[in-house]
Amino acid sequence: MKVFVFSLFLFFGISQVAFAQVPYFLEGLWKQEGKPVYEQWNKNLDGNLKGFSYKLQSNGQMLVTEYLDLQQEGEILVYKATVLDQNQGKTISFPGTVSGNSYTFINAQHSFPKGISYQKISQDTLQVLVFGGERQFTMRMVRVNPENKTSTSSTSYDAKLADSLGADAYGMKSYFLVVLQTGSNKTTDKEFINTGFRGHMENMDKLVKENKLIIAGPFGKNDDQFRGIFILQNLKTIEEAQALVNTDPAVKAGLLSFKIYPWYGSAALPMYLPYSEKISKEKP
Repeated sequence: MKVFVFSLFLFFGISQVAFAQVPYFLEGLWKQEGKPVYEQWNKNLDGNLKGFSYKLQSNGQMLVTEYLDLQQEGEILVYKATVLDQNQGKTISFPGTVSGNSYTFINAQHSFPKGISYQKISQDTLQVLVFGGERQFTMRMVRVNPENKTSTSSTSYDAKLADSLGADAYGMKSYFLVVLQTGSNKTTDKEFINTGFRGHMENMDKLVKENKLIIAGPFGKNDDQFRGIFILQNLKTIEEAQALVNTDPAVKAGLLSFKIYPWYGSAALPMYLPYSEKISKEKP
């Protein structure tokens, strides 16, 4: 996991002071000096910050490595990280403390990192530290395209539409990808199976109406027992997504199991929904 740097004093000598507010100076795109590593932070409608880290590959494609959140929980600001190849995709929380322009988040129970710090050096420069035990990494990050530089802005940008879709500066947003698999219940009771999957379809319709489910579809025959996928939106955590999928009658009955992954895609993805009924001659 990446982060923002300080002296070890900030980890071991910082006073336990609750955050007065979310550090909005993080909003924008940041690049690690000397490496094609970036972090993008955006303010949500609820006033919290949501971000993600990525590497820019040689072919120009973004490789997302983790999803980040800075959420006010009572009087404490909590840093949450979901690293795609660690912790089995689970989100790890780091409660925060503050000292001047230095923000430190610590979870002593986590194996590595145990602490993450951000220090504002200037409006366009951050110092970064990530540590745990004898291991630590430091780096400097600089803001990419500060607000007074607009040469890369799209001429067709529609701010009102972007805001309504929850889009970030790249027209993207975070979703949850659900992979449905064959469940542990191997019953051959056709009535039980039909009832479970009828409820499965009805529940999908319900989630669409609640503006939570935007994509669903089955896999073809495969050796991995993959049955289908959901893409869920307007959810803050994997735990919320898990609770939502667990309302599915086929999942409750053990006919289906599932795995959930954070996913980053176009914020315009839900716009196809109004047209889906117009091109469907029959309902499944």
